[in-house]
Formats: sequence, structure tokens, C-alpha cells
Amino acid sequence: MSMPKLKDLATTFILLLFVVPNLTAQWQIDLEFGPVFNGYNDVQIPNETGTRFSLTDDFSVDPDFFFRTRVTYILDGRHVFSAFAAPLRLDAEGSVDKEILFEGTTFPANTDLRGLYRFDSYRLTYRYNLYREPDLTIGLGFTAKLRDAEVRVESDDQVASKTNKGFVPLINFHIDWMFSGSMGLLFAGDALAAPQGRAEDVILALKYYPDKSLALKFGYRILEGGADVDEVYNFALLHYISFGMILSF
Repeated sequence: MSMPKLKDLATTFILLLFVVPNLTAQWQIDLEFGPVFNGYNDVQIPNETGTRFSLTDDFSVDPDFFFRTRVTYILDGRHVFSAFAAPLRLDAEGSVDKEILFEGTTFPANTDLRGLYRFDSYRLTYRYNLYREPDLTIGLGFTAKLRDAEVRVESDDQVASKTNKGFVPLINFHIDWMFSGSMGLLFAGDALAAPQGRAEDVILALKYYPDKSLALKFGYRILEGGADVDEVYNFALLHYISFGMILSF
């Protein structure tokens, strides 16, 4: 999808929030934060001719802090529109006992290196609640994701970087189960697989409602995926310990 078409999608998304005033509507603000840990992060750029290395095995990557936010508009309890932003940056460092050819630059073996993995994600989602009862909601929809990614390797005298911006279509799902008066279980995410790559961003979390307009959540999120194309080979797995709150009004 080209950028103009993505802008048209965003414009339509905003207009839909205001063209149906006779239906009931609800806003939600979802904030999520906590530590993020690397599982694996394998890189080969360019694919085939570059050196394959691991930002987790060949480098040292410390856990970092993440922050995500989502604004949601729910129309008539069935139609769910949301806008989402999730910046992510992980820094690595290490000395590799092999020569690394990365994006046309050769880093000699046993050179002190610094690495960067940046994956900023922005998404627009439409979801329809197929099943909606006071204690259980099940929804399915579509997410338009815009990624802004970068992998960088540098030494004291050389820097090589590969950036990538692109549109990714994903399937969105959402299961929200209230198993008691003030406690619930959330299982939700975006995911899709294709021959060129895959993406999964899924959370399983407990929710506690101190009152009807506020939910506190705690859970585990997994982000996994990547691409295997001529230009890039990169697959990563990230683990999130998630804390958050959802404000409804």
C-alpha cells in the first residue's frame, strides 16, 4: 500500500468516528509499559551475501523499558476502531570472533562493536465484536500496520545501517472474559504469516476493575517475526512483562 492510500485510510478512520451520532459510543485509552527482554534476533543484510550473526548470542543486550499506547473508539458495542503506537529501541554491544559483512561494510573479527535494533510500530485497527455478552466479548478484525525499522552496527571508525519502512496487513483478534465481578482475562493481538515472513504480537493478561471506568492489567506479551527476502534476513523474538491501565469514558 502506498503512502497516499494509507493517508486515505487514516482519514476514513477518523471520519467514521463522527458520522453516526445516533449510536452509542465509548472511548478507551490503553497505556502499557514494563520491561522487554530479547529471545533471539538473527540478522543477515544483505541476505545471501552478508554475514549472519545474532544480536543476542554474539552481542550482549540488556533488558529495556517499553511503552505503548492505544486510543479506541467503540461504536454501538460492536464496531471497534483503534489507533496504536509502540516505539521500541534495543542497544547491543560485543566483540565477535568472526568478520562481519553488514550492509556493504566489513567489520574485522574481534572488533568492539555496538548494535541497534529499532522497531517502531504504528497501527490502525477495525474489529467487529462477533460475540458480545456482559461476561465475554469475542472480536475479529483487520490491522493496517506501518513499521519504521532499523538495524545498525558500528565500531569506533565505521557505521553501517539498514532502515526499512513499510505497510503490513495483519489479522486482529480480541477475547475478553470477565470470570468474576471485578476480574477478567484478556487474550488479544495482531498476527499474520506469509512466505516472505511473519508477525505476531500477542498478549495474555489479567485485568482488575477497581471501578467500571478503569481496568488495571498485568500479563505477558510476545512479539515475534521478521522477513526473509533478497534485501534482508531478520527474525526476532521479544518477551514483554506488561503492566497497564485502560480508562473508559
